[in-house]
Amino acid sequence: MAINSEYHGPGDLPETIPVFPLPGALLLPRGQMPLNIFEPRYLEMVDDALRDGHRMIGIIQPDAAHSKSEEHPKLFQVGCVGRITQFGETGDGRYILELTGIARFQVVEELTVLTPYRQCKVDFFPFVDDFVARKGEEEVDRDAVLDTLTKFLKANSLKVDWDGIRAAPNEALVNALAMMSPYGPAEKQALLEAPDLKTRAEILIAVTQMDLAKKQTSGDPPVQ
Repeated sequence: MAINSEYHGPGDLPETIPVFPLPGALLLPRGQMPLNIFEPRYLEMVDDALRDGHRMIGIIQPDAAHSKSEEHPKLFQVGCVGRITQFGETGDGRYILELTGIARFQVVEELTVLTPYRQCKVDFFPFVDDFVARKGEEEVDRDAVLDTLTKFLKANSLKVDWDGIRAAPNEALVNALAMMSPYGPAEKQALLEAPDLKTRAEILIAVTQMDLAKKQTSGDPPVQ
């Protein structure tokens, strides 16, 4: 998706960003994530992001396994920042957004702030390759990705737009399938933290194959 601002490297992004903890959510560079915002603290977060002009929101998962507080859960150390590229009001107090992923970040520290939403100082330099579109596409085993997708769809009696899938470049294909995958927070975090596109594709294939094998051996339904 085309956006009105270009980001060539970490220096083009703010060092402090608002973060939106969402379990099971995965945003990746150049991917699109729809959001339905209704909690007052996150409505304020969106207002501030628009007012400040950067339009940036960091999507990050809460680390429930290592959290002592449900109200203020510990966060994973890696998330992805997105720019608000679509915005609408519903008339009943909600915002409907679409974020376009820009780059992953490492949390340096969570800040003590007066805002009702959380903010973190972040470092984009560990993921500098995220600023290069379609980097590493040629290393992806596209046939293996499509073969695994075909088996997953068949096992779950699902249909997709095959024309669109065949036309999609490897980066868009792998990242879209990763973002839409029905797996849990641990798997989503592994997909997020994959060092490159090839590894992300391999993780996606492995997780899907394990799900399919579990269904075949136990008779359990696949992950929904």
